[in-house]
Amino acid sequence: MAEFTHLHLHTEYSLLDGACDIQKLISRVAEVGQKSVAMTDHGNIYGAVHFFNAAKEKGIRPILGCELYISKNEDHRSPGEGDDNNHLLVLAENEEGYRNLIRITSEASLHGFYRKPRVSKRYLAENAKGLIGFSGCLSGELCEELVAGRYEKARAVAAQYRDIFGAGNFYLEIQDQGLEQEKRIHADLHRLESELDIPLVATNDSHYLCGEDSHAHDVMLCVQTGAKIHDRERFRFDSDQFYVKSADEMARLFTDSPNVLRRTMEIADRCHLKLSKVDNPFPEFAVPAGHTIDSYFEHVCKEGLKKRLDTAVRQLELRGVRRSTPEEYQARLDYEIGIIKQMKYPGYFLIVWDFIKYARDHGVPVGPGRGSATGSLVAYAMEITNIDPMQNVLLFERFLNPERVTMPDIDVDFCQERRGEVIDYVTRKYGRDQVAQIITFNTMAAKASIKDCGRALDMPYGDVDRIAKLVPATVGMTLDKALEESPELAKACQNDKTIRELIDTAKKLEGLVRGAGVHASAVVIAPRPLTELVPLNRTKNDEIVTAYDMLAVEKMGLLKMDFLGLATLTVITDAVRLIEQTRGE
Repeated sequence: MAEFTHLHLHTEYSLLDGACDIQKLISRVAEVGQKSVAMTDHGNIYGAVHFFNAAKEKGIRPILGCELYISKNEDHRSPGEGDDNNHLLVLAENEEGYRNLIRITSEASLHGFYRKPRVSKRYLAENAKGLIGFSGCLSGELCEELVAGRYEKARAVAAQYRDIFGAGNFYLEIQDQGLEQEKRIHADLHRLESELDIPLVATNDSHYLCGEDSHAHDVMLCVQTGAKIHDRERFRFDSDQFYVKSADEMARLFTDSPNVLRRTMEIADRCHLKLSKVDNPFPEFAVPAGHTIDSYFEHVCKEGLKKRLDTAVRQLELRGVRRSTPEEYQARLDYEIGIIKQMKYPGYFLIVWDFIKYARDHGVPVGPGRGSATGSLVAYAMEITNIDPMQNVLLFERFLNPERVTMPDIDVDFCQERRGEVIDYVTRKYGRDQVAQIITFNTMAAKASIKDCGRALDMPYGDVDRIAKLVPATVGMTLDKALEESPELAKACQNDKTIRELIDTAKKLEGLVRGAGVHASAVVIAPRPLTELVPLNRTKNDEIVTAYDMLAVEKMGLLKMDFLGLATLTVITDAVRLIEQTRGE
């Protein structure tokens, strides 16, 4: 039985170009008996954490890579006139390679974006350690030269990349997806292997899971480009062979050169990257001379409790409402301080206290607190919350519990119009390179996938809209559930061939990532420059965000803060201001 590992593979994070759901991909790989697989999305590593977790659950070795866009300009930061790019595949062999992959993809998005996130060969050469390079598909520079009949130029390109990655770290990529141009350059690729002693390795440029998914992927490309399925000049793949093939299927394509398959296993064995959590997620918080983080935290808490006892708690006593004595307040505070120190979270509380204090000092309306954090007397004493947990009989253990160690999570509400001022303050305090918002990925939900597919299949809008409205408006609804719960939808699907095609196609694309956005409230504050920890991305609105979503950021152990913009606070603030102006009160 042949052995093979997919080293060139696009998941759903090759936005609207890859139709491989990560969970389904790992199941497919296990099903065809493969023990490892690479993820090499276009210009990004968005899905790395989810990919590694899914692979670990199934006992599959994950290999992280990326299909980079290499600028044809010497400087990728300057688009130039008529700038273009070539594809180049890289895999992270180890931790150093992963760090360099983070730097390269971040640089490409933050500073090299021109139609695509690009980097120059020079920047790649400066950050190539720990990476294994491959010449790429037909869109790679080497294949481009071979297709054009410029063998000597292709030879020079191969030699240049061998120098960039180092001997033994660069491979010639040979593919056979049934395209005439691929077959035409096979002889030249073997000749280059012989002349330059650069080994050939077989890959399949996988964009979807199975052969029968080809049509759905074609529809996805129409969604990406805004084209219709019947448009003659639209962007399309010229064969139906871009799927996750078994080792035996690959062996039948390369019967004359089994070594190109065997090398995929050798490369897989070389890649031993493990994604590790950040050791210490908290940025350095400057404390006054003579204090440590712990002592200053305790000082702020105790001074805060004195203030609360003299003001808010005293007012309750004057009104004859009191549930606890000052001694009980002090005992509870000491208990919470001890737990927080034991869990090593004083820095977290000081960071939150500091930016809330800034907001209050500068007149930015702040909410009274929400969620389990209101059960903390420490939070109340530090004026992080304005709800007395002793008076309201709220439990601290719902917020922090040493028996279940999780990062504290304090959601803070700010006036919607001035929330940005607090984020700007945090950015200035900890550094632009250590603070970023968090990316989000929107997916094709049941109704959305019907509408997207309907447009791409060039169906009348009224028909598509009617079918979409038959999907029950329930949270978490899927097309399979809809067919069970909506007899009218099931009947239409059964009786009408066109509608059946629409639903079948939509089911294949349902749940896949459609695009990227920015989380409404989450902000990451890192202990050192973010590009040393996670990849970064620049949005269409020029915002810098992590290229990992919130779940991935938390799994990597980074500090996430929620800066919620609350319209209600804005309304209340405006109402109070208007009352002052009109009533003088």
